[in-house]
Amino acid sequence: MSKGEQARKAAAGRRPGHVRMVFPGGNTAYGFHSFYEHICTPDANKIFVIKGGPGVGKSTFMRKIAATLQGQGYDLEFHCCSSDNGSLDGVYIPALDIALIDGTAPHVVDPKNPGAVDEIVHLGDYWDETGMRRNRPAILALNREVGRLFRRAYAYLAAARIFLEEVESYYQDTGALDRGGLHRVAMDLIHAVLGPSESQARTPRERHLFATAITPDGPVSHLTTIMDPLDRRFVIAGDDGTEKTALVSRVLDAAVMRGFDVEAFHCALDPKKVDHVVVPALSVAVINEVEPHFFPRRDGDITIDTMQYVDTGIQEAYVGERTRAREMYRQAFDQAVWFIGKAKKTHDELETYYVPNMDFARLEERRLKIEARILELAEERENNAKL
Repeated sequence: MSKGEQARKAAAGRRPGHVRMVFPGGNTAYGFHSFYEHICTPDANKIFVIKGGPGVGKSTFMRKIAATLQGQGYDLEFHCCSSDNGSLDGVYIPALDIALIDGTAPHVVDPKNPGAVDEIVHLGDYWDETGMRRNRPAILALNREVGRLFRRAYAYLAAARIFLEEVESYYQDTGALDRGGLHRVAMDLIHAVLGPSESQARTPRERHLFATAITPDGPVSHLTTIMDPLDRRFVIAGDDGTEKTALVSRVLDAAVMRGFDVEAFHCALDPKKVDHVVVPALSVAVINEVEPHFFPRRDGDITIDTMQYVDTGIQEAYVGERTRAREMYRQAFDQAVWFIGKAKKTHDELETYYVPNMDFARLEERRLKIEARILELAEERENNAKL
């Protein structure tokens, strides 16, 4: 009986694993921003770095392996592609500490511990290079056009960030914010999140990712898949510019100072800002509720409204200016999304030159071999745990 057949037999009657969805990279105001080094640690149990061109089946390769492992009851982390809503850039299996990662541009990943940890799976071994070289001029032209479209998108996202900063400035520059009150909120929030826990004598791990990305379909958030399993959630509501991200960052800093591992989820537009923080050991999160993704509440969630610390009377004189700045932000943002969408369509056209020249039967054989090796590593890990 093959390893795959053994796995399917063993999986019968098991609860499918939970799938957590994140983005390891994003289209931002500073260009493409990568957190790929945070998919897993360099000393993971095993990392498969998958190389190959567009349309050669990298995402499908990973998704099929993930389906087998999910069927066995393993929780999974899907690392979604910010430039293609239906594609995966990586899969991580936390219980096995095994990752499969798309190692092609713009998120080039190369082995750090080749052989001991990392292994390159080159899907180019299964394409007909002669067939593709016949289309060399078209492939080069389409690649140039994809690059041009993303440069335009990033220019508009940079403009959107400038207008959003103007929107935020009306609270901060007019004296409308009760900063003393917000400082007290931060202190109370840190105490509520971390409790009386003492500092731990260890170096904490900080993991940085995106929960939301700017995609060809506009902003897409997978925040609920991250937050649903947690026991406690603190939701910060309020307008842009009311220091919501400052509150999140202060909780993040306090958790790290006490030695807790943390997960920081960065702003899709401005990755220099942190929108959400999770402290896994405490099963708790602080969530910045941001437009257009308003976070669905459940019983037990605690909401902190920063608008309670704004003097709205002061703001009335600036409503017109602020409204115009937000309109300009939305126009620039929408134009960026249009360019990202056009880049996706151009990339899809590029794939048409690769797909007919792929030997997918041989590729599937390679996938099954990789899947069998992962199952062997899982069995080995399980046996070691019993010793």
